[in-house]
Amino acid sequence: MDRTGGEGAQQQRTPITRVALASFIGTTMEWYDFFLYGTAAALVFNQLFFPSFDPLVGTLAAFATFGVGFGARPIGGLVFGHYGDRLGHRSMLIITLTMMGVATALIGLLPTYATIGIWAPILLVLLRVVQGFAVGGE
Repeated sequence: MDRTGGEGAQQQRTPITRVALASFIGTTMEWYDFFLYGTAAALVFNQLFFPSFDPLVGTLAAFATFGVGFGARPIGGLVFGHYGDRLGHRSMLIITLTMMGVATALIGLLPTYATIGIWAPILLVLLRVVQGFAVGGE
């Protein structure tokens, strides 16, 4: 091992640095999304996805969809941990980031209760499960 900090040490650190940076960026994006979702759940999701409920119950239902994402994390961690060991952690990171991005975009495009009725909250919960699964896998 090159203890002088020369070229050999630099070549060994570069892949680790890249992986750490990619992981940091992915984690930052995912937590930012969870922060935004929590804010939206508190302010508007009760009106958009649960308008037939009392405002307090609608807000609680919106926060329950927030909690579903946290419930799916351990399952995602188990599944992606298993496949990450077998197929490679880099490919699993790419898959989890893609899943998170697609689910987030679909939540942004999701029609409201007024448009598609009961399917709006059902699709919202399913997309939150996908997001939680992806975050657990990362």
